[in-house]
Amino acid sequence: MLKKFTWAHGIIAAMGLFMIFILSMIFIFTQNWQNAEMVSENYYADELAYQGVINAKNNADALSEKPSFHQDTNGITITFPKERKIDESIVDFHLFRTNDAKLDVKKSLTLDANNSITIPSKIIFPGSYTLKITWKENDKPYQIDYDVLWK
Repeated sequence: MLKKFTWAHGIIAAMGLFMIFILSMIFIFTQNWQNAEMVSENYYADELAYQGVINAKNNADALSEKPSFHQDTNGITITFPKERKIDESIVDFHLFRTNDAKLDVKKSLTLDANNSITIPSKIIFPGSYTLKITWKENDKPYQIDYDVLWK
């Protein structure tokens, strides 16, 4: 024998359907989550030293000729103007991948005879990067950031 459908049954059915909807949304949207990582493991220490980065960027902004970069099948080539006398000819670069820290590349390279460095294509995976170039001239730090889309 069937009972009569009352307003109490309607409330219970609505709550049950709402719970099923919410749980299905949780399962559907969490399937495609990417790893959410902090930019740096030592975030607070890096934040305290950030004034040095600001000074280095301001120094680079004051340059009349800045280093340039171009991409080709060999990789990313960063060329410095000939008048730049970089301390010990060493340039640090950091290819920072915002969505996956495992794909970050951070190295120091020595300038070649053309006053340039090349980041080989075999260590770069397709995607969006921030290229941070740092160097020193007469013990004065410089830093320039470029947005790079590697295909």
